[in-house]
Amino acid sequence: MTIRVLTVDDHAVVRAGVDAILATEADLEVVGGARDGNEALARYLELRPDVVLMDLRMPNLDGVAAIRAIRSEDPTARIIALTMYEGDMDIHRALSAGACGYLLKGAPATELVGAIRTAAAGRRVLSGDVARALAEFTPRRDLSAREVEVLRLVAKGLRNDDIARVIGRTTGTVKVHVKNIFAKLTVDDRTEAVTLALQRGIIHLDD
Repeated sequence: MTIRVLTVDDHAVVRAGVDAILATEADLEVVGGARDGNEALARYLELRPDVVLMDLRMPNLDGVAAIRAIRSEDPTARIIALTMYEGDMDIHRALSAGACGYLLKGAPATELVGAIRTAAAGRRVLSGDVARALAEFTPRRDLSAREVEVLRLVAKGLRNDDIARVIGRTTGTVKVHVKNIFAKLTVDDRTEAVTLALQRGIIHLDD
């Protein structure tokens, strides 16, 4: 039986590369592509593929939101996050939204092909590196939305008084947020907080 695949990525060259890999497999067929989450949902409802390969960082509607939207329409949808981000928070968000697998874009072609077949068979797909990253960091306390916002501004080099002006709060409130961030990430300073947040995928340089 042929496994029908939908590829979702905002970069056409990435979609073309994935399509070329899958074209060499007799039991895999790429039935369509999408450039963002909104288009992914529309194409999924139109084509009803067996497996979706979903990028996470896309314009308009990101991959996590698209996974959630597709799964709300079809709880049986089999979606693999295919991304360059390997932080545990990225992994956790994708799986919590309903993805059945998580692969990095640098994975070998054989691993990608095997993951699609595994997902189509109804099983979860996590590489060893992804599983280890998830296991290592998941127990830590999550930051609140406001704390993530503050951390993004810290990563941009803003001081507490500058951050206070941006978010419309007092400098004292920002200091409390920064203190809470340090405690939750178990770090001692701003540089360490930003470094760890980037490693975990809590924030990204392109945010």
